[in-house]
Amino acid sequence: MKENKIYFVDVTNRDGVQTSRLGLAKLQKTIINLMLDEMGISQSEFGFPATTHEINYLNGNLELVERNVISTTKLSGWMRAIASDVELSFKNVPKLKNVNLSQSTSEQMIHGKYQGKKSANDLIAMTADAVRCAVSKGAERIGVNAEDASRSDIDYLIKFAKEAKKAGAQRFRYCDTLGFEDPKTAYDRIYKIAKETGMSIELHYHNDLGMATACSVMGAKAAIDAGVDAYINTAINGMGERAGNADLVSCLLAITKSAGFRNEYHIDPNIDLSKTWQLAKYTSYAFGVPIPMNQPAVGDNAFAHESGIHADGALKDRRNYELYDYEELGRGEPEIIETGRMITTGEYGGIKGFRNVYDNLELEFKDEHEARNILELVRYANVHTQKPLTSSELRFIYYYPDIAAKIMTVSPYYEPQGAIKERVDAKVLTKPHRII
Repeated sequence: MKENKIYFVDVTNRDGVQTSRLGLAKLQKTIINLMLDEMGISQSEFGFPATTHEINYLNGNLELVERNVISTTKLSGWMRAIASDVELSFKNVPKLKNVNLSQSTSEQMIHGKYQGKKSANDLIAMTADAVRCAVSKGAERIGVNAEDASRSDIDYLIKFAKEAKKAGAQRFRYCDTLGFEDPKTAYDRIYKIAKETGMSIELHYHNDLGMATACSVMGAKAAIDAGVDAYINTAINGMGERAGNADLVSCLLAITKSAGFRNEYHIDPNIDLSKTWQLAKYTSYAFGVPIPMNQPAVGDNAFAHESGIHADGALKDRRNYELYDYEELGRGEPEIIETGRMITTGEYGGIKGFRNVYDNLELEFKDEHEARNILELVRYANVHTQKPLTSSELRFIYYYPDIAAKIMTVSPYYEPQGAIKERVDAKVLTKPHRII
C-alpha cells in the first residue's frame, strides 16, 4: 500500500450552506460538527470568521474543542486571502488555529472579478501577505485555495503554491469551482503540482458535470502517487452551490470499496463508516432536502432488490448483488414508526410535555430550576431551527446549555452612520409606509 494517507475535509458548514435557497441554523451546524467528530473526519470547514453572524457559533464550537467534546475533527475557518480579512477573522475568533485562505487564479476570474485592477503577480503577493499574517496570529495549519484552479495555467498554480509555501502555508487546495474537470485531467494536473511543490493537496470538486466524486478520488490518487498526503473536500449528501460538491459517503466508498483503490491506498484510520447513516439522515433533515432514493449507500433503494433474478441472488448470498453491507454504514433493519399518541416540545411547549420528551431520552433534571432553564433553551432552539428538535439537539442542549445559548445568540450588526443615521434620528420611519 502507498505510504501517504487520504484524509477528508468536510465543507458542509461552509460550502454546503451556500446551497441557494437553503441553509442551516447554528445549532444544526454544531450538531453536524459533533457528528463529523464522532465519525472521525479529519477536518470540518466550519464557517466564515470574518462574518459577524458567525462569531458566537464559531467561538462556541471552539469552546467544545477546549472541553474535548470535539476531539478528532479540526475546525477550520475560510476567508479571502487578504491580510485585512485575516486580521478581522482573528479579532472575531481569537482561538482559531486552522484556516484556508482563498484567492482566484484563472485568467477568467483575474480579469472578470478584479477588472484589471490586480495582476496575477499582485494576487500571489496578496496571498503570501495573508499567509504571513495568519502565521503571526498563531495559525497552526494554513491552506491556500486556488479558486477556479481547473481553468488556471498550471505553471502559474505551481508558482502560486510555492510562494504561499515560502510564506508558511502547508497545503494547496485545488478548486474545480465550476465542475469543469474530468478524472484523467485531474490526475495529470494534481500529480504535476504535487511533485513540483511537495505540498499536501486538497481536492475541491463541484458536480456540475456529474464527475465530482470521480475527480476527487483520482486527484487523491495523484497526490499519493506523487508522494504527498491528499485531503478530499466533501459535503454531506453532496450539498453545495449549483449541482453541489463531492459527496462524503460516495468518496469514502470509492476509496475503500472500488477495484482500483481497495487495499491500495490508506485512508485516515480514525474514520468510522458505521456513523455514515446517522450523519446523512440528520443532514437531510436539517437542510430539508430528502436523500435521493438511488443515492449510494444511504438512499432508500441502495439495498433494495425487485428484479426476480436479483432478489433471488441476494437472498441466496447478499454478495451476489451487494458490494458492501448496510451494517457497515450503521443502517439497521427497516425503521418501525410508532403510531398513536406523540408528545413533542417546541417554542410554545409546556413543562409537562417537555419533561415527557426528556424522560423518553432517559435524561433527568436535578431540580425545577434546571428543568425550566433547559425548557427555555429548547423553546429558543425551536424558534432558531424552525423544526421539531431531534434527539441529538435535545441532548446537546441538556449537556451543554451555556454553549447552546451562545451559538443561538446572534447580535445584528447595526451601527447607523451617514444617511441611515439621519433618517432614523429624524424618525422618518414613524410615518405610515406601504410595506405589504
